[in-house]
Amino acid sequence: MQKVKIPVTLDPVKAAQKRSDYEGIIVLSTLTRLSESLLSNDGEVTVRIECGTDQQGLTVLQGTATCLVSVKCERCGEAMPLTLDCSFAYTPVNGDDDAALELIPERYDVIERDEHGEINLRQLIEDELILTLPLYPMHAPEDCSVNPDSMSFGDIGPEPEKPNPFAVLQELKKK
Repeated sequence: MQKVKIPVTLDPVKAAQKRSDYEGIIVLSTLTRLSESLLSNDGEVTVRIECGTDQQGLTVLQGTATCLVSVKCERCGEAMPLTLDCSFAYTPVNGDDDAALELIPERYDVIERDEHGEINLRQLIEDELILTLPLYPMHAPEDCSVNPDSMSFGDIGPEPEKPNPFAVLQELKKK
């Protein structure tokens, strides 16, 4: 397959009328917000997007995005390869049409079009990949360079005994 760059912006209504399909790549270094969470921004994101309309007549963008990234293991602090794989389904709406929002099925996420009627595909895919990142990436315990038995967080000694603040009331009650 020839590696074609995915367009940055897209008019979803026109693309759905043409039943357009896009298959290609996005260079990982252009996704700056995602790159902040990675050790290296080398590589590419493989993207597939299908545009069309559903049974309700809604414009729909469905697709997948996959890439191999390197993140820092939170347990040992070393580099860890991680495959990010996400799928998405969006329907574009106008920002001020609340009645139309209620008719959209739950299986679709909503995306707003800009003043030209377009959506930013690169930002949409970047958002999906960021949501796919684990909060605390860690190697499997058997693959991590830190032995789980050697991890100690110290012993917590007994809590010093504090005087009861209600002892004074207890004494007053006895009188």
